[in-house]
Amino acid sequence: MTQLVTREAPDFTADVVMPDNSFAEFKLSAHRGKYIVLFFYPLDFTFVCPSEIIAFDKALPEFKKRNCEVVSVSIDSKFSHLAWKNTPREHGGIGNVQFPMVADLKKTIARDYGVLFNDAIALRGLFLIDKDGKVRHAVVNDLPLGRNVDEALRMVDALQFFEKNGEVCPANWKPGEKAMKPSADGVKEYLKAHA
Repeated sequence: MTQLVTREAPDFTADVVMPDNSFAEFKLSAHRGKYIVLFFYPLDFTFVCPSEIIAFDKALPEFKKRNCEVVSVSIDSKFSHLAWKNTPREHGGIGNVQFPMVADLKKTIARDYGVLFNDAIALRGLFLIDKDGKVRHAVVNDLPLGRNVDEALRMVDALQFFEKNGEVCPANWKPGEKAMKPSADGVKEYLKAHA
């Protein structure tokens, strides 16, 4: 999975449930020019998964402000995705989330991204893909550990800051904070200021 960082994201074409609940074909490379947060989750109608999906949906306007699309993937069918979307949240559903939900029934996408667990389901992998289709960040959680959506947003901010300014983002960097020049002097300056 971490071997994908700095490389072109594995392209795929798959069935998807769109935000308007229509079925379509989703091709990852067709979205070049935008940032993509591609996240995998184990299964529809499970426990930790809806908390993550709803959290990504609530943060979707923030991702969109950053020219970033959010796309989810699981090994479920498009019909299962649609049924879960059509199930009210108070009854264990996710409601009408507004990002594409990719169906990976053959498990090829999860396998290509290195998150297929026991040849059965996907671990909680998350991949930040830049406008040119290159994987710039990857993280994977075990099944019981939900992700931090704010951290996914922070990574989009850090990547965009670096691309715009050429400065690197140190640990715990947030927008508005000082970054570092990628040089020995830049590191010394930063460490001196944060001693």
